[in-house]
Amino acid sequence: MLRILVLGAAAGGGFPQWNSNSEACNRARSGDARSLTQSSLAVTADGEHWVVLDASPDIRHQINENPALHPTKRVRHSPISAVVLTNGDVDHVAGLLTLRESTPFTIHASDRVLAVLKANSIFNVLNPEYVTRSEIALEAPFAPAPGLEIEAFTVPGKVALYLEDGDAGNNFGTQDGDTIGLVVRETATGQNFFYIPGCAAMPEELAGRLTGAPLVFFDGTLFENDEMISRREGIKTGQRMGHMSMSGPAGVMVAFESLGVGRRIFIHINNTNPVLLEDSAERAAVAAAGWEVAWDGMEVAL
Repeated sequence: MLRILVLGAAAGGGFPQWNSNSEACNRARSGDARSLTQSSLAVTADGEHWVVLDASPDIRHQINENPALHPTKRVRHSPISAVVLTNGDVDHVAGLLTLRESTPFTIHASDRVLAVLKANSIFNVLNPEYVTRSEIALEAPFAPAPGLEIEAFTVPGKVALYLEDGDAGNNFGTQDGDTIGLVVRETATGQNFFYIPGCAAMPEELAGRLTGAPLVFFDGTLFENDEMISRREGIKTGQRMGHMSMSGPAGVMVAFESLGVGRRIFIHINNTNPVLLEDSAERAAVAAAGWEVAWDGMEVAL
């Protein structure tokens, strides 16, 4: 059985975001809305060896909140066997700095993301005598833990904000491998799910890959492309940040209508997104379209 824990469901900054005085963030501070940490999943096939998908800056809190990830066998121990990174964004790599202190695990990432880690000497706190860095080959399954197989594939996206090169146009230095999606399988049964926390578009190849999937965790950053601008909480559209929006004719909900996916869950949800409020019209709209909104501590079994 695949066991999946949502460690964090929010986009970068979490919910509430530290510097946001919005109504939604204030409701979260008061306990009138559910607070969320930054996006990450943990998955296991045997209940003993866990793989973390993206290392959130909130990973220490996330581990503390999930007993399955607590040390149990020795004075120094962790059931986390591996971390798989889907991009080099701060909200997906900064948590690696917490996973120091000489406990063995493997970091799996594309060549592009491994190059980012190598170029920043602060990640040398992860002692190479204990922490192995393994390059993911796209479209080639690998086994990060007993009973699990993961295959990575490129998805439309964008290089991390801090890596943009300033070139003219809309590419900003983005290349294949900057943003990947994952399909996670249990080797014994073939049960599988997709994890795609960042995606800028739905090309035919990706739509075909997702068709008929039993479970997909998908990019839910914004409800509307310009919501950060219209709410005066930012200057960028979702497309500028490399994310599809939930709504609209080119949005996620429309793109999934004909794919026959069994269970659809939004993850990586920005603090400006009104679906975070359970009593909002937008939350009702995604529910009516057959979507769920992830939350910290949510557990799914396949």
